[in-house]
Amino acid sequence: MKEVNPDETTRAYAFHAWMKAPMPMVTLFKTLNVSPLVKYSRKKGLKFNMLMCWCIGKAASRVKEFYMLPVGDKLFSYDNIAVNTIVTNREGEVSSCDIPFSDNLPQFNIEYLRLTRQVAESCLNHDLTDSMVIGTSALVQYDIDGAVGMYSGIFNNPFIIWGKYRRSLFKTTLTLSFQFHHTQMDGAHAARFLDLLQQEILQF
Repeated sequence: MKEVNPDETTRAYAFHAWMKAPMPMVTLFKTLNVSPLVKYSRKKGLKFNMLMCWCIGKAASRVKEFYMLPVGDKLFSYDNIAVNTIVTNREGEVSSCDIPFSDNLPQFNIEYLRLTRQVAESCLNHDLTDSMVIGTSALVQYDIDGAVGMYSGIFNNPFIIWGKYRRSLFKTTLTLSFQFHHTQMDGAHAARFLDLLQQEILQF
């Protein structure tokens, strides 16, 4: 993680245009075909949420804009990506857990299980300050299409929300919302990420 001069990056125009905007966040919605992921989850005994987080990290790692993030009034460059998940802890409340992304699915699964268990038992958040973190929230017990207006003015990280997947005769689909800071990326970058996410899911 290091501070960079915005004028020496491809985000120079966006930085000056959006950093002081009262609402710099943009949200896109997309419905994904998650049939392969559901089948793989059941076949291998792996958590569907873990597989979604891995696919998100895999797709994001292919889009260079994910390696930069506005923090405060500055722009930072990162070497690593992490995916955050919300964990229900032993007190029945929620805690936050950042999981370092790895191309290696078995390794990512090991870290996902270890860290979410640690957070659930300790009731303490696990934060990775040296990684560009993609937030996620899986409200799998509810039939929702996504969420907007999550901007706190403090955290500028991209954020993905989804509910329960929907089964039909021929496929299983999942609608999600993807919120991002316009300084970090443009709509085209975000749409490409969502297309890459679908591609990663279909490879299972």
